[in-house]
Amino acid sequence: MARIMLAIGDAAEVLDTFYPLFRLQEEGYEVVVAGPQRRRYHLVLHERPEGWDITEERPGYTLEAQASFAELRVEDLAGAVLTGGRAPEYLRYDADLIRLVRGLYALGKPLAAVCHGIEILAAADVIRGREVTTVPKCRYDCEFSGGVYVDQPVVISGPIVTARTWHDNAAWMRAYIQMVRTALGR
Repeated sequence: MARIMLAIGDAAEVLDTFYPLFRLQEEGYEVVVAGPQRRRYHLVLHERPEGWDITEERPGYTLEAQASFAELRVEDLAGAVLTGGRAPEYLRYDADLIRLVRGLYALGKPLAAVCHGIEILAAADVIRGREVTTVPKCRYDCEFSGGVYVDQPVVISGPIVTARTWHDNAAWMRAYIQMVRTALGR
């Protein structure tokens, strides 16, 4: 069974995390939930209340990481999903996560990122020259890293598929699952 890493940390967005977790499991893939350490992480809900210019963050569910990034090997993974929320602001400094993302990219294995997940792709320097999308407030993370920001629900560029927010989850996972199937020759 193909293994796909789902990278999480504290303040990962609930829908950015659970939607791909369940969709990939429904498709028969083994999803390895991974974080900086093996432990339970606290997820959050992000929504922009009417009249607000910024998102409100509220506590959500918790999720156990089955593995640490340091324990995982690129060769054992078929791809990776980088969740959104505030977690990527911190996860992008994790050397083992960056090693995994760069390694998967180098092998052409499918990478998916939503919302702030673009910050991890940017830190791994894998979006240079590629069209990508993200939540508008992360546009500069994309552009400062050499990416070409496009404001549309889903963007596919080589082995990378990006989405803006959880509102785009259905189209995002549909594209990612197709990429994984193609990569695995299914």
